[in-house]
Amino acid sequence: MDTGGAADPRLYVKLAASIRAQIQAGELAVGFLVPPITSLQQATGYSRQTCGKALRVLEQEGLLQRVPGLGYHVISQPRKDQARLPSGSF
Repeated sequence: MDTGGAADPRLYVKLAASIRAQIQAGELAVGFLVPPITSLQQATGYSRQTCGKALRVLEQEGLLQRVPGLGYHVISQPRKDQARLPSGSF
């Protein structure tokens, strides 16, 4: 399943692309704790499920790691082929 297509209308794909672009740009550096799902919900207006799915996609890509009790933190920079959608802030 391709989760990075520019024409993909799914909100979690758009949110994941936005966070991926921020990581690539260095706005979210390795070791940075990603805002909690509730903060992402408030900032984007997306559902809890959508925000969680976006973070899980980035975890599967190896960009984020979930630490129980703390949340997600950045563990690597994306490869150039992962950053296919325009950047935007969450």
